[in-house]
Amino acid sequence: GLEFRNILPISAAEDVIKEIEEFDGLEALRLEGNTVGVEAAKVIAKALEKKSQLKRCHWSDMFTGRLRSEIPPALISLGEALISAGCQLVELDLSDNAFGPDGVSGFAALLKSPTCFTLQELKLNNCGMGIGGGKILAGALKECHRKSTAQGKPLALKVFMAGRNRLENDGATALAEAFTVIGTLEDVHMPQNGINHPGITALAKAFAVNPLLRVINLNDNTFT
Repeated sequence: GLEFRNILPISAAEDVIKEIEEFDGLEALRLEGNTVGVEAAKVIAKALEKKSQLKRCHWSDMFTGRLRSEIPPALISLGEALISAGCQLVELDLSDNAFGPDGVSGFAALLKSPTCFTLQELKLNNCGMGIGGGKILAGALKECHRKSTAQGKPLALKVFMAGRNRLENDGATALAEAFTVIGTLEDVHMPQNGINHPGITALAKAFAVNPLLRVINLNDNTFT
């Protein structure tokens, strides 16, 4: 895999592109701890269009200091590149990017695409999704499962992380519906989301139909 830090100016992004293009069989790309803007994302996306073997995107904390409005178009560019390349992702980590509900819309198309039919780990801690983002995410996951099932290989998500996202009851309930459809979860982490009894109840029912579940982390929510 490749790891890049401090991608600030476009010139730095162009150096990144060269390395990406020259790395044969790229399976993992780390962009954590960067401040990637819209133009830099487009440049990086261009390099990813030929990287069909990419499986793991470690993209947490990659928009440090960027306006929230810059993040969705950057995510759209990167997502379109992965789809165009025909990648089959196993892991997508977008944690610690404060993109809010609009950011979820920015990668929803990626989640619904064949690129994510193979997804096993989805990590979205501390992204400020809110109720709206939780609903968009749930819808995208259900659509991914529907489309992948139609192709004979249903989405088999194992790890879901979405702590500190202010999902509250409505966001949690929407995600519970998606978890019920998926049925393959092994690890679920949703601490500090302002979820209380109705949301916890919905999640508990969903967990009951995920027989492989080993780890449930709902710390700092209210069960009563």
